[in-house]
Amino acid sequence: MRFPAVSLAFVAAILTVAPGASAQEPVRDFSQLNTRLKPGDTVWVTDAQGREIKGRLTSFAPDAIGVEANGAQLLRADQVRAVEHRRPDSLANGALIGLGVGFGAGAGLALWACSEDDCSWSGATVFALVIAGIGTGIGVGVDALIPGRRQVVYRASGTPGATPARLSIAPVITPRVKGVAVSFAF
Repeated sequence: MRFPAVSLAFVAAILTVAPGASAQEPVRDFSQLNTRLKPGDTVWVTDAQGREIKGRLTSFAPDAIGVEANGAQLLRADQVRAVEHRRPDSLANGALIGLGVGFGAGAGLALWACSEDDCSWSGATVFALVIAGIGTGIGVGVDALIPGRRQVVYRASGTPGATPARLSIAPVITPRVKGVAVSFAF
């Protein structure tokens, strides 16, 4: 039967499909924050002095936001350098990775335990699917433990980090060392 070839092709297809990326540029106009955030979201606000305030977003206005962090605070647009938000991570990628690894491991173990003469392919298929289910559960559990990345949703123009990526190349010449220093910032 063609069980091993089909299952391995299925696992390879799952593992090679890349999830879609959805990076968005930060808004530059403070009044557009309500397009990216909603009241109740946890945000990290960097103020004009460079201090970071973590709190729950309570309100929007065209020129201010309300944040609940050790008491209610109203932050005007001119007081805010950046606003970051952690989007929850989808558990789907952990489930797919766990499914693929579990199914591959189950299929491999079934093939290792069986020989062509005395193996029931239906039993091997059930074994591979059970291991795939266990792998899916483990993948979801591991993915749930990983917090999503913080994403900048607002950055005031003229603030550090508002510039695009930079590449710097400089010669390094000392009595002992001759070379090139390369730095990349984004």
